[in-house]
Amino acid sequence: MPARVLSMELPDQATPQPSSSPNDATDRRKSGRVKHKPVLLQSDPNAMIGSVSGKRKRASIVDQPDADDSESEESSPDESDGDPDEEELKEKRRKGRPRKTSAKPVAKKSKTTQPKTTTLPVRPATNGVKKPSKPRQPRARPNAAFAENSTGLFAEIFSQGHTVDAVAAEWITRYDQHNANAMCELVNFVLECTGCDSKVDIHDIEDPDNATSKLDDLKDEYEAQNITDYPLLSKGKGHANFRPIMTGFFHSLITTAHAAGILYTDLALIENIEIWVTSMSSSAIRPFRHTATVIGLTMESALCTVFAELADSTAKTSRQKDGELKKKTVNKQRVASLQEKVDEGKRKSDLVDTMLETIFSAVYANRYRDVDPKIRIDCVTALGTWIATAPDKFFVSNYLRYLGWVLSDISAPSRAEVIKQLSKLYKSKDDIGRVHAFTEKFRPRFIEMASQDAELNVRVAAIEMLDLVRKQGLLEPTDIDQIARLIFDTTPRIRKAVAGFFAENVGDLYESTIEELGGEEGVAEAVGEEEPDDFDEPRKSWLMFKSLAETMKFAAGEGEDGEPTLPQNTETLIGSEADSRYALAAKAVCQSVPNLEDWEVLAGYLLYDSSSTVSNAQEAQSPESLFKARCRLGDYEEMLLLEVLNAAVKNRLLEASEPETDKKGRKSKARVDEAKEIQERVALHLAQFLPRLLRKFGANPTTAAIVLRLEHLLNLEIFEELRQDSTTFAALLDDINKQFLTHVNQDVLTEASNAILHARSFGNLEEVTEGKLQKLWSDTINALRTLVSRKESGRGSATSDLSNTVSRIANLASISDCVSIFETEARSSSSSKKGASGTSKSPAEILTDLISDDYSNEDKESSHELITAAIQALTFYNMWLVRSLRTSLETSSPISTLPDPTPFASALLSVMQSRPSSSSSSSSSSSRIDTLRLAAAGAYLDLHTLYASLRHITPKTTSKPSPSKPSTTATTTTPPNNKTTKRTQQLTTDILTTSLIRTIPTPAQSTLLSIFTKAEKDFAKRSRRKLEPAPPPFHPSSTINNNNEGVDSEPEDESESNSDEEDQEDEGKKTQVLLAEKRLCELAGKVVLAILASVFPDSDTRNTHSAVKERVQRNRTRLGGSFAAVVGFLDEPKAQPSKKKNKKAGGKKKVVSVSSGSEDDEGGEGEGEGEEEEGDEGGELADDRIEEVEDAEVAEVGGRAEEEDEIMGD
Repeated sequence: MPARVLSMELPDQATPQPSSSPNDATDRRKSGRVKHKPVLLQSDPNAMIGSVSGKRKRASIVDQPDADDSESEESSPDESDGDPDEEELKEKRRKGRPRKTSAKPVAKKSKTTQPKTTTLPVRPATNGVKKPSKPRQPRARPNAAFAENSTGLFAEIFSQGHTVDAVAAEWITRYDQHNANAMCELVNFVLECTGCDSKVDIHDIEDPDNATSKLDDLKDEYEAQNITDYPLLSKGKGHANFRPIMTGFFHSLITTAHAAGILYTDLALIENIEIWVTSMSSSAIRPFRHTATVIGLTMESALCTVFAELADSTAKTSRQKDGELKKKTVNKQRVASLQEKVDEGKRKSDLVDTMLETIFSAVYANRYRDVDPKIRIDCVTALGTWIATAPDKFFVSNYLRYLGWVLSDISAPSRAEVIKQLSKLYKSKDDIGRVHAFTEKFRPRFIEMASQDAELNVRVAAIEMLDLVRKQGLLEPTDIDQIARLIFDTTPRIRKAVAGFFAENVGDLYESTIEELGGEEGVAEAVGEEEPDDFDEPRKSWLMFKSLAETMKFAAGEGEDGEPTLPQNTETLIGSEADSRYALAAKAVCQSVPNLEDWEVLAGYLLYDSSSTVSNAQEAQSPESLFKARCRLGDYEEMLLLEVLNAAVKNRLLEASEPETDKKGRKSKARVDEAKEIQERVALHLAQFLPRLLRKFGANPTTAAIVLRLEHLLNLEIFEELRQDSTTFAALLDDINKQFLTHVNQDVLTEASNAILHARSFGNLEEVTEGKLQKLWSDTINALRTLVSRKESGRGSATSDLSNTVSRIANLASISDCVSIFETEARSSSSSKKGASGTSKSPAEILTDLISDDYSNEDKESSHELITAAIQALTFYNMWLVRSLRTSLETSSPISTLPDPTPFASALLSVMQSRPSSSSSSSSSSSRIDTLRLAAAGAYLDLHTLYASLRHITPKTTSKPSPSKPSTTATTTTPPNNKTTKRTQQLTTDILTTSLIRTIPTPAQSTLLSIFTKAEKDFAKRSRRKLEPAPPPFHPSSTINNNNEGVDSEPEDESESNSDEEDQEDEGKKTQVLLAEKRLCELAGKVVLAILASVFPDSDTRNTHSAVKERVQRNRTRLGGSFAAVVGFLDEPKAQPSKKKNKKAGGKKKVVSVSSGSEDDEGGEGEGEGEEEEGDEGGELADDRIEEVEDAEVAEVGGRAEEEDEIMGD
């Protein structure tokens, strides 16, 4: 081979030749490419000279095993006495090689024009193994911060812009010349990487036993400098690439030493580096320990790469030797040469293995449990890299157990990183046998992390990893069921993460069901030919729906026997939408389970009547009968699939409402037309399915509520565009009204009310909807009068029936204006027919009497539900009434009579002043009475706040509105308008001076605060919090504190204490704590609104001595962040610096104007609007708090700074 290479380099005219002869020229092969080659390269003679010199330098230093192999292969045919035919074939193949390699010198010379850094004497080599292409090493840009004090290797890498490969090769050359100086330079480089300015000298390097003591001295010097940051974690300018460049240098250093052979010939090289790095990795100083650990892990990674290369090269050579031995004529010399290479490779592998063990035991085994979580994360990441690079070495139980131990790390990022590394291992099917023992040992911890880990990201990652483990067949059935139950988790991300895992379970059950029915052929015979638009006939996809229902039923873990029931929360407001756990689970699986996009097929499956029986035994064994019997659904499964149907329809409409766009964000016309067609198809089919679904599932309140929820998805505009007969819509409304009148379940009433409200939102169908609604009102009011008449006449009327009727009235009042309906009978009472005294009263009066009646001899549960429903109905009535008054005042319309809220307020006060019966043995009754008093207190506060909002109404016809005082300025309007304006202003004054807007009396304040104190104590007891002790009264003569029923004088009788204990035992503790906090925050919010509306005698927000305000804020920092946020609306807003402020004198007026404005905003149309305005005000106040204020304002509010900090901490 050297002769051949020399003959190819002779045409190079830039290379000086020692001698030449004509015979050499004639023996050389001639081709056009060789002739023209010197001409092309002569254009850059300097590059030619550089390439030759660089090539000779490499040949003088680097051991080239490829050249030795070529020489042995070339000499083997001359010295072998084997079969000439075989040798002739080898000779022909060798003769063909110069043709292929004739262009190689040109390719090599063309690459010699690279920068100087690529022509160093020593360069990394592949050691006979071709490595895959890797991204280029990062090159550090010259950094002025590093260039100031850096020297040696640190300056070469970070200040002079050399590549790490070039610097590593240069260092190997210097080490070959003087190893002590080079090692001193390398150790100082490590010290500079830690941020230490101190250095070691050559004497320290020559005495490696003294390395530990020298590092102790350096540690003392480093601590004396008080350095708080180090380059590895610095966020300063120029440190972005510090870590990859530093690790890249040490990786290149190891691989270059391996290529040059010095890694095996001079073992002191790696031993000296190990001494200093491992000593620093055990330092008490974090910069030393972290930097040295990263360097040690990088060296281990580089050695893993070398180990893998040696293993591949040795295995390849061994295969060549085995192939040579299998030949008929064995080339003994070649076999001996290959055996030497195999032995040499094994010797090198053993040396590298020893190095790996040394670094692992000295660095990783100590630092994987370091106190710093960042170091632990680096160790976990490095071990994952080693397993992937050198699986023969590290993919064993002795090393995998380190990953298992980190699964219990206290740091969430560490646990997340180990899950990430394990996920990579489970993705490979080739080496899955290596993790059987590891998985068996740590599988319970996997399940625990997926189910109960405190960090959400860790839970999601664990679920995704368990999906990979399941695909490898390493999970037990009990583990699979436990993970599948997470589909009902309360966290959306968990449900989304487990959806794929759950869908795999459904798919497995589906496949087993297919096998039970005789495979695909048996199912096809049972189903027959499927018609695309015939959804009532059996289909193969029914088995998928059945499998889904069974899997969800098993995962839910309840409802196997009896009728399906959904949990009811009687404390939620009417009209509030809260999806059940089944609806949330169905929404999660909708994207993962196949065939759910064809929701019409699912609806047909639910409507199929599977109750028919077969006539004889032979027919019962037919494929069709077996198929239908397997698809038969239970009541609980029907409920689950109805929830899935809701989710599938929503998902289908969502896909249609978001058409796909092109790269420019434009919607294609075809896609828009397709989306329109989908919406029309859904509306048409939904209108056909809804009546049938109500007829089949309307008897059960749970399924009826789910079907009624489907009506919300019906797009009535598209329904009308399709020119559907209005009788179809009228029939649907009749079915909804029937559900409303026949059910007593609150969920059904709520969904039916929302369905009617949804139908009223479309103007063209409003006439039909309004007629049905008025008939519903008439039937309900007549039923109320009939029941009240029976009760007053003594003929007997069940309180439960009366409670159900009043509950329907409350639901209707929440969706339609009930003012005229509640007052009509009172106005026409004189002309009403004679009868019982109850029939002559208006509905408003009847409901007020129901609140004040004595129910001591009635059923406690039913009576409390009746009172609560009556309170809700009258609250909605007053909301509609105030809305009507606002409209009349704003438009200057005449008001015939003013409402009188006093009877309703008196009835509420009587309920609030009632006490739980001490003789009652039922703990639930005591709890119910407390809930009733809370509801009455909230309605009482809402009533006063609602009417207080009228003081800020301004007629729109006046030029300068003043709702509280008549205008004394002249106007420019015409005389009729002027009279109207005066009349409106006088009417507004009358309203403000009448009983509509009045403050809460002192006895009522005491009662309200006692209920508030009870709510505080209940939440504090359940959440194990301590309340602030009651301070002495600020005003000694205060009637609130001196009253017989004081603010903090709420007694706790034994029945209530026992009730609390029993509730703690019977129901979940966390649920009870949340409900108690919810009740407290709702009541506190209503009190805050009342204070801001100035309905308390001394509730001006500027008066810091307000007794009610001080009482509400007493436990602000002790009852959680939610309570603190609610009470925080009482804080005085900080004035914002603005141009308007500069024009006004004084900042206090600005604060007053903001306060009054908030009162105006909070008086909205009903309770719901009041809450929205509260939220808006909260946003403004929150923004005000972060603005800069003047020094005087800072001093004014500075007293609350510590209190706000405590709230944020809580």
